Amino acid sequence: MQRFNAYRIMWLFVLFDLPVLTKSDMQNANRFRKDLIKDGFSRFQLSVYTRHCSSMENLRTHKERIKKMLPDKGLVCAIPLTDRQFAEIEIFCGKSRAPMPPAPQQLELF
Repeated sequence: MQRFNAYRIMWLFVLFDLPVLTKSDMQNANRFRKDLIKDGFSRFQLSVYTRHCSSMENLRTHKERIKKMLPDKGLVCAIPLTDRQFAEIEIFCGKSRAPMPPAPQQLELF
């Protein structure tokens, strides 16, 4: 049995720049954002969403789901990070350092 560790647990960041010039574009951008939320992603910044993945296989599953929900126009990037890399993120709000968002609870099944 493989135990969870900071190098096996993954985070998937999705960054997107979607057009919102027409009503149809806005609907597509909103649909994409809502689909990310339905798939368990949380907003990190305006067009940056992130999701905790328990393994690389789980991360691949969510990347495939993202490919299926892509809008016709715009740019979408998926960036995987290990839990260890995620822990090194520093968030600044002005000149002061903001606290990291809380990590989700992990459940280990035997």
